[in-house]
Amino acid sequence: MKAWQKQGIGLENMKLVEMETPKPGPKQILIRVKAVSLNFRDKAIMDGSYLPELMNRKFVPVSDTVGVVVEMGSEVTRLKLGDRVTSHLYTKWIEGAPGEDEAPDAIGGPNNGGLAEYMILEENAAVLAPTNLTDEEASTLPIAALTAWFSLVEYGNLKSGETVLVQGTGGVSIFAVQIASALGARVIATTSSDDKGEKVRKLGATDIINYVKTPNWEDEVLKLTDGKGVQHILEVVGGDGLNQSIKALAQQGYIYIVGFLNGMMSNVNLFSLLAKQARIQGIYVGHRKAFDEMNQAFDKYQIKPVIDTIYSFEQAIEAYKHLARGAFGKIVIRVEEN
Repeated sequence: MKAWQKQGIGLENMKLVEMETPKPGPKQILIRVKAVSLNFRDKAIMDGSYLPELMNRKFVPVSDTVGVVVEMGSEVTRLKLGDRVTSHLYTKWIEGAPGEDEAPDAIGGPNNGGLAEYMILEENAAVLAPTNLTDEEASTLPIAALTAWFSLVEYGNLKSGETVLVQGTGGVSIFAVQIASALGARVIATTSSDDKGEKVRKLGATDIINYVKTPNWEDEVLKLTDGKGVQHILEVVGGDGLNQSIKALAQQGYIYIVGFLNGMMSNVNLFSLLAKQARIQGIYVGHRKAFDEMNQAFDKYQIKPVIDTIYSFEQAIEAYKHLARGAFGKIVIRVEEN
């Protein structure tokens, strides 16, 4: 089969190669890959900044995959030939609390991912794809959608009428807007341009703040909420900007740390944190049980993923470069032409 392989640090070391098509073990399935989507994690792995001590071997990159089951191990019972499934990043995290370290069992690094014509999945790491989504749309769910869902619903128990602040217009943020608005929440979105702001408004955001024009966006959030702040914040920026999120937060509100675009370290104003009685929750995607529940909700509310651009399999390098430049929604690579 054809596959892209990470052979070192940097995109110049991601090579298109010929590999043996793998054979599934007793509790594994082989899928014919239809499409994959890119996440910040994929870029960070190729840049060498994401768990470099774990990602120092050759593997097929990209964790978010959709495909059709074409072969099964003798002990597989959850699935059948012809099922269309999506991958689940942390292959052993089925429900409840995660294990002490899920990273070594993750797909798309350090284990083979989906940027290939065929891919092996553990039976328990496969999730039936929503029937109302195309292959390209379904490929966007495993990390970006599940991260937003796990934050707002699994941890935050989001209720209709509450207010959610979403930062930026990347994959996780767009899904958060769609999920929160579908569940009846008010959504405030920050963005770098008025054009993107109008696109986010069409997806369900009620208020838009251009953080280029309004760098102290937290003050605007307080104005929009009559000084009360918001109950939920998806924090994708990280760094010292976390203090702005704390200021914009309502009493005992949630801040979900899902990204670190501005750095992994933050100097936090502890008095502000204490005064708000803020609940800061680290989010490391989510478990498979929540994935199944999310897919049912996507069917119920007819949530359709937002895709910026679809690239061909041979254009994988260009897709990564687009991700690095930024995108509105998701970047998808179509592996098998329909």
